[in-house]
Parts: sequence; structure tokens; C-alpha cells
Amino acid sequence: MSEATSAIPTAVRRNHWMNQVLTHAAMRPDATAFRFRGAVTTWSDVASHMDTIAAALARRGVGAGDRVLMLTLNHPLVIETVFAINRLGAIAVPMNIRLSPAELAYIIDDADGDVVVVDQPLAPVIAAAQQVTSRLTRVIVMGEAGEGHEAMADLLAEPVGDWTAPDVAEDATCLIMYTSGTTGKPKGAMLDHLNMAAQSLTVLRVNNIFDESDVSFLTAPLFHIAGLGSIGANFIVGIPTVLHPLGAFNPEEIVDAWEREGATIVFNVPQQWQAICAVPGIRERDLKLRVISWGAAPASDTLLRTMAETFPDALNVAVFGQTEMSPITCALRGEDAIHHLGSVGRPLATVQYRIVDADLTDVEPGAVGEIVYRGPSLMKGYWRKPAETAQAFEGGWFHSGDLVRQDADGFVWVVDRLKDMIISGGENVYCAEVENALFAHPAIVEAAVYGRADDRWGEVPVAAVVLRPGEALDIADLQAWLGDRLARFKQPKALVPVEALPRNAAGKVNKVALREADRASVLTA
Repeated sequence: MSEATSAIPTAVRRNHWMNQVLTHAAMRPDATAFRFRGAVTTWSDVASHMDTIAAALARRGVGAGDRVLMLTLNHPLVIETVFAINRLGAIAVPMNIRLSPAELAYIIDDADGDVVVVDQPLAPVIAAAQQVTSRLTRVIVMGEAGEGHEAMADLLAEPVGDWTAPDVAEDATCLIMYTSGTTGKPKGAMLDHLNMAAQSLTVLRVNNIFDESDVSFLTAPLFHIAGLGSIGANFIVGIPTVLHPLGAFNPEEIVDAWEREGATIVFNVPQQWQAICAVPGIRERDLKLRVISWGAAPASDTLLRTMAETFPDALNVAVFGQTEMSPITCALRGEDAIHHLGSVGRPLATVQYRIVDADLTDVEPGAVGEIVYRGPSLMKGYWRKPAETAQAFEGGWFHSGDLVRQDADGFVWVVDRLKDMIISGGENVYCAEVENALFAHPAIVEAAVYGRADDRWGEVPVAAVVLRPGEALDIADLQAWLGDRLARFKQPKALVPVEALPRNAAGKVNKVALREADRASVLTA
């Protein structure tokens, strides 16, 4: 190695999104990085905002390994703030804006962070969480700041000064993404820069992104790994990302925005695609869509054919995965979606996988087993949960909790979930978490939660409950009681009073029997 080569600082050779931003800012500073509500943010702007916020946070005591919590909507400053936090070697902890104050307080305490960045409309929710936890000492508001809070605008107005960015390694944790588990308590999946870089390569492969001609359109919330995990590829190639504001889903507005922005790569969950395909005159629109992607819930063959007829020139891609894998592990393309209806596709070459029995022995093709993973997109572990991490990595593979079967052509079908999870409108609802909340109701003796098929949401949670003698309870009263205890998307949408919960020989609640009885009652109602 020559003297000149050995003198190159390691920091400039790192492969993470902070350096990707700096590359684009140096090579084409005026090119578009983000568009939001008609406003353009250039790569030069992103680099400047990233370092300005990072320097300001450093002056406020944030350093390597510190956790900075975020309760935010979708706009460029959110992504710039994630970059700024990571620029310090600190860890961004996005929180779901649909959680209750008590649920947010649990994450705040578990993450053990004392700084939160919050969008102004959500500041009252943080204030309510602060009634439950005293952990937060600094609240930075994107927008007008109330008494005792700081405005992000003030941080952006401060000069960078003599602050110098530290060297941040690829294996440094950059995100803690909270995902609920079977215990009912959320676990923080620790994702590092290597995970995000590997995921970016997966997205490049899945969406056939080759050059800078694409325009990526993001509707997924940035507090989900589906948001941050899907746009990392944009930072490698340097294509524009159009951010759509969060809010009530309006298919006409989405289509208008696609046409206005020249979007080429888009993602929606199946129920959203159903509404989009029904927009009057959509086939006559001047749309540039090259990739139409979907996931988070199954799509019917009718919907898939409708999508193909509505967007005949677009590549139809379904993606499947989980937070711990950053998240994509399988993809289903085009005609395969119809010919292999219900499949989540083939596992991608960017991950290692096996389908195994309880002894970690590979099962035969067509047999049901748990799909387990390895590879560079696999999380480092669960934040401060060594026992749960050890269990998840038993035998040297990550246990997904998904029971699947794989056919001779490599296509995978999910047949059940070890984690007993319901997917409702793209949101994960974990039965144990809901059941834990129900057990606290004074009228409920026992409760079991399961999923019911729903035309709008894919699945909705239903609660079978045993009530105390002489007690009465209806779904409206239950939802009102759960109001500040559980996010609305997790709350049961139907209540089924039973004299006793069905149990198997081991004494465990038989949810298969509950689902079958529920399905029969719905069909005959």
C-alpha cells in the first residue's frame, strides 16, 4: 500500500447513507433529492441540513450510541434528521404515530433516550406520554415550539462552527425499529448501516433500478421499516424521492400526484390498489409508472388481474419480509403473482434462508416448516433483550416465526404464524399484546384474540371473551375503555362473548376452533 493510499481517512470510504448524500452533494449539488408539496430539496440542501442539525445536537450532548426518539410525519426534514443523528454515530428511534401515550412511554423508557424530535401536530401526544414517563429531558419540535421545548428551526439557524463529524463504521447501529412480540411488549430491532446498505441492494434488484431516470414515490410512513427500508436504494443511485404527506388515503389525490410528479416506482397495500384501480379515467392518465409494488397483506387474483389491466406496461412486484430483516426477504413478480396465487414469492439471493422443523432440520419440499434467515440484512439483535435475542438466533439462524411451505420451483407460501400476528391494513397486530390489555378490563375473566377476514383491511382483530357473572359488555364500550390504552388499529372490531374458551389437551386456547366457529357464524349471519 502506498503512502498516499494509507493516508486516506477511513471515514470517507464508509458505505452508509451519510456518505451517499455527501457524494451526490459534491458531484451534482443542484440535482433533486426530495420533492414534497411542490418544494424541491437538492442534495446540497440535504448535506447542509444534515451537518447543521448534527452539530446542533452534538452541542446539546448527543453523541455516539445515544438514542434519539422521533415521532414524526412524512417530509424531507424527517429523513435529514435521521441522517444527522446517524452522522454523530447516534441511533434514530422512530415511533409509530398511531400508538397511545402509554405505549409511547414504554418505548421511550425502553430505548432509554432523553431527546425526542416531534412534529408540531404530534407534540400533544408527547406531552401526554410525559405524564407517564419522566425520561425525556429535551423535546425538539418541527414547527412552532411550546413552552419548555425547542424549535428545529433554531437548530437549523445555528452555524456548524468547528464541529467535525466522527468516523461512523458500517456496523454501528443506525436505527432501532420497535416491533411487538408474542409477550405483548415491543422489542427494538437494532439495524446497522450494513443492514441498510444490503437492503438497498435488495431494492435495486427487486425494482430493476439501473440509472437516475426513475422517480420514487413514497406513501409508506417513515416510522415503519417499509418507509426507510425502501428508499435507501434512492440514496445510492441518487434518484429523486417524492414524499407524500401522511393522512387519510385518497386514491384520486395519489393518482394526481403520480401524474404531476412523473412517478415511476410506487408501493401500496392491496386495499389501496383496489381503490386506485377504481379511480375514474385512470387508464387515460399520463402516468409513467414502471414498477407497481405491493405487500403487507395478500392480494386476490381478481385484484392482480385488475392491476395488470390498469397498468399493462408496469412491472408488478410483491414484497415480503419483516423488520428484523430490514425488511425484504422474498419477492413475487408479474405473472408469477397470478400463477402462484397466495405465494409471497421466491427468497432473494441477497439473503440466506432455510425451511426447518423444530430441530433445525431442513424439511422436504412441500412440507411445512419455519423459514429461518442469515445474511447482511439481518438485524444485530433486540435492544437490551439478550434472552429474546438468543432465542431468536437459536442454532445460528434467525427464527422468523413464519411457518411456510415451498414448492419445487422455489415459491414460498406462508401457512401460519408462530407469533400469532394479524395484519390489518398493513399494520401488525399481535394477539398477546391485545389480550394483555383486555385482561385488565374489570368485566373480563378470559380473552382470546384472533383475526377475521375483512374486505377493507385484509384482517381485523376479534376478541372472544368470558365475562364475569352478571356483567355485560359490547364492542362500543370496550373500544371506549381501550381508547388511551391501545392504538385504534389494534383494538378489536368485534366482541364474541363465550361461556368458556376452547382449549386443547395441553390446556392452551384453541384459536383454530375459534376462527372456524367465527367463520361459520359470519357466513350464516
